[in-house]
Amino acid sequence: MTGPRVVALGGGHGLSASLQALRHTTEAITAVVTVADDGGSSGRLRQEFDILPPGDLRMALAALCEDTTWGHQWTAVLQHRFGGDGEMAGHALGNLLITALWDLLPDDQVRGLDLVGRLLNTRGRVLPMCLRPLDIEATMVLPDELRVTVRGQSQVAVHPGRVETIRLLPQDAPACPEAVESITLADYVVLGPGSWFTSVMPHLLVPELLQSLRDTPAERILTLNVSLTDDEATGYTVAEHVEAVAKHAPGLTFDHVIADPKVVGSGAEEAALRVAVDRVGADLVVTPVGKMRKPGVHDTLRLAAVYRDIMTGGR
Repeated sequence: MTGPRVVALGGGHGLSASLQALRHTTEAITAVVTVADDGGSSGRLRQEFDILPPGDLRMALAALCEDTTWGHQWTAVLQHRFGGDGEMAGHALGNLLITALWDLLPDDQVRGLDLVGRLLNTRGRVLPMCLRPLDIEATMVLPDELRVTVRGQSQVAVHPGRVETIRLLPQDAPACPEAVESITLADYVVLGPGSWFTSVMPHLLVPELLQSLRDTPAERILTLNVSLTDDEATGYTVAEHVEAVAKHAPGLTFDHVIADPKVVGSGAEEAALRVAVDRVGADLVVTPVGKMRKPGVHDTLRLAAVYRDIMTGGR
């Protein structure tokens, strides 16, 4: 199986879900990963070595490991996290492996990631959205309507209040050239699911990436979350998720928006979502894509079936 050329943008568990789903449809996958994480193991390594945060890149590589005993073993190794309370506590081994390769190849982060991919025999390629670490800054509205500025992915994700706008620092950071090229050559581009303001939308704030997304001849697919209860989406309806994308990325249109019926709702909620989807030029695909016994988690087989139907025209 080779299949269409697909670029998936995001980070964390949301990107892992889309990558695992896409593997059932094609092997020509490129993951373009956010590089604004500043918490946990990634944040510590980023601060100590002045490198891109490796955690979301590691998770994408693990999601693309081949479906063999070798692949499963290396996925476990990559994701293994050290316990205890010493200096190694909390670090994922895959983060340390990526950091070591970047230490050996200080001017070629992409080659370092490609070497990890070769070791794991991944079915696809993993790229950072930018070749320098970025910071997320958000304007948030508190319950008393006071507006505050919050800086840092880890802080934005948990800070009380409603996210009004987000931006990247620096605002003119150059995109990874290989990421721009992959979007230009893609047949399909998938944005989401994931933490909406800290994993999904940062890609739209890198000027070169946004322009390539506007210009690509690929079909663009927006995959909405199956839950509205994560901390950073507090107060947002599913329609407002789509409207936030349109607000932060003017001129960007989509061909398809995928939504689970549990978040679509009915009546006024569904009508508002259809209006928002129409404004970005897309057709709304409402179908179950969440796990039945794990609320808030995508079922990768259900999601794979939706991607396959879109890419084959329902055949």
